[in-house]
Amino acid sequence: MKITREGQPMRNRRNDLKDVLNKPKQIDEILKEQIEMAMHEHNRSSQDLFLSAISAGLDVGFSVFLMAVVYSLFHGVVNPSVLHVLLALAYPLGFIFVVIGKSELFTEHTTLAVIPVLNKDVSLKSLMFLWGVIYVGNLLGGYAFSLILSVLPSAVEVISLNAFESLAQKLIDFPWYIILLSGLLAGWLMGLLSWLVTSSQETISRIIIIVLITSVIGMGGLHHSIVGSIEIFTAVLTSEAIGLADYGWVQLWATLGNIVGGVVFVAFVKFSHVNPRSKHLGNG
Repeated sequence: MKITREGQPMRNRRNDLKDVLNKPKQIDEILKEQIEMAMHEHNRSSQDLFLSAISAGLDVGFSVFLMAVVYSLFHGVVNPSVLHVLLALAYPLGFIFVVIGKSELFTEHTTLAVIPVLNKDVSLKSLMFLWGVIYVGNLLGGYAFSLILSVLPSAVEVISLNAFESLAQKLIDFPWYIILLSGLLAGWLMGLLSWLVTSSQETISRIIIIVLITSVIGMGGLHHSIVGSIEIFTAVLTSEAIGLADYGWVQLWATLGNIVGGVVFVAFVKFSHVNPRSKHLGNG
């Protein structure tokens, strides 16, 4: 087929663009993008950050909604092991909404927001403020979603009355150090999620990464401080067997574990690994 001179440059540009999209990012490029994204969040107004965090708390609640539906439909119908897998596959839904929709989720920022602090671009005070705004916003959004879920069993037959209690029981029946370690693993995975999503160049690739990582959290029954908050708080509203003391106990240790996992095992390790070879990443 004959190619005109006019058509050749256009084809070359398309091939060059395709090569750029298919080319894997270097590790220093990923770190630089993480710093740039985190600096954007540190510099946002507290109102915008808070509203985005509330949105994330609401959106991630759809994971709990879908898990409750799956539990109600298949509990007693399939083998418990099969049900466990189905619940794990339902777990990623809310995370897809949050990560692809660019809302602010606390367990992403346990890694993302720390890197500019390590790079000495922002202060520890700025980090604490950002964490506080996002965490409170996530919890408030989650509480609102829990209130919605608390009235669904009586109005929608697809969710059974004991679904939320059963989901919550899987999170509260542990000593503090188990919840802490479980939260650590979940925070570690969420930090890796933030890192790998940044390294990905296409939406489909990012969705696959989100599903793979968050389904591991669901499969392992790990403690995620925001999704777990919605699961347990909904059970507090719908079951007499679970009280606010149970909620507060799990929330405390799960949150601490998420922070340690994201900060130590992702932010610090990744930054220490890359930074000696590429100084002043935050300065472009």
